[in-house]
Amino acid sequence: MTLTAPTSSSAAPAQKAAAAGLPMIKLKVKILRFDPEQDKKARWVTYDVEAQTADRVVDVINEIKWYQEPGLTYRRSCLHGICGSDAMLINGRNRLACKTLVRDVAKDGGTITIEPIRGLKVEKDLLVDMEPFFDSYKAIMPYFINESPAPAAERIQSEAEAELMAHSSNCILCACCTTSCPIFWVNGSYLGPAAIVQAHRFIFDSRDEATQQRLNIMNQNTGVWRCRTAYNCTEACPRDIPITQLIEEVKRAVMYQQA
Repeated sequence: MTLTAPTSSSAAPAQKAAAAGLPMIKLKVKILRFDPEQDKKARWVTYDVEAQTADRVVDVINEIKWYQEPGLTYRRSCLHGICGSDAMLINGRNRLACKTLVRDVAKDGGTITIEPIRGLKVEKDLLVDMEPFFDSYKAIMPYFINESPAPAAERIQSEAEAELMAHSSNCILCACCTTSCPIFWVNGSYLGPAAIVQAHRFIFDSRDEATQQRLNIMNQNTGVWRCRTAYNCTEACPRDIPITQLIEEVKRAVMYQQA
């Protein structure tokens, strides 16, 4: 069942922009909502919103929360694509709401659909339980390990060595990749793409001394061999990290270890 929420009579930012002569478009925003205290299953609620094409989806959601539906629950923090907290399913694709522009998902108005990311328990509305995701992250020992005596200066790394971990260092742990993975959906014990990317960052760090331990973790039945190379993760990454390629590099590293 689809419900339509009433519009607010208060002066929302979109209305102020319209009054200033800025071009606006009318949108219908369908949000999959769930309140465990009231709902047995999730339900779609549709909101009428006016926005500029250059607005971000998070701006649209904020306007709904501030001026129409105060109870709407979701995560957002930095609003600049750095913290990774506002990952959600927008028009059927995992995206960061703060990096997704209205014009890219609703060029001529129309409808934007918003759902929580998949594979993690929905706590309320767009808010999911991230603990299983971060448990996988912790499992790969995501910290620098070096038991050798500290040098007089910094630990030197060549440009070529730094390049090996350049892509994996860009991960912001937004979970877009992991929650787009069909293997993760059906097997919650799979570490998932994000954890493997984080492992890659340390496995290929020439200054770290725990490569063997991490490769052993990757070689377990919950590790890298669960990947079926669907490329969903690469397509979902808001940082344009070549995740499938990095997973393949970890696979090769595990095989070289066994050779």
